[in-house]
Amino acid sequence: MFIALGAGFFASVAFAAEDSYALAIKDHRFEPARLDVPAGKKFKLVVKNLDPTPEEFESHDLKREKVIAATGQATIMIGPLKAGTYRFVGEYHEATAQGRIVAN
Repeated sequence: MFIALGAGFFASVAFAAEDSYALAIKDHRFEPARLDVPAGKKFKLVVKNLDPTPEEFESHDLKREKVIAATGQATIMIGPLKAGTYRFVGEYHEATAQGRIVAN
């Protein structure tokens, strides 16, 4: 029993120690359009949709997609990533909602 509780405690501490990055969707654009993150490390991406319409965060490079309700937000776990550039779009407004994550 003690081991299970201890493992849960350390998992919580490890989760809290992960880096967190924020993206906003405003006027059908991502802000910032470029996000620099450390390579080889897991992180949380918090995407806030400030628009009055839903948007879908989609990245074939990251193998992630998530619909974000109008004025809502979503948390997406990513990584660890190899050094490189990973593109993402807002599927509902691909012409303007484009961005990239650069892992260094």
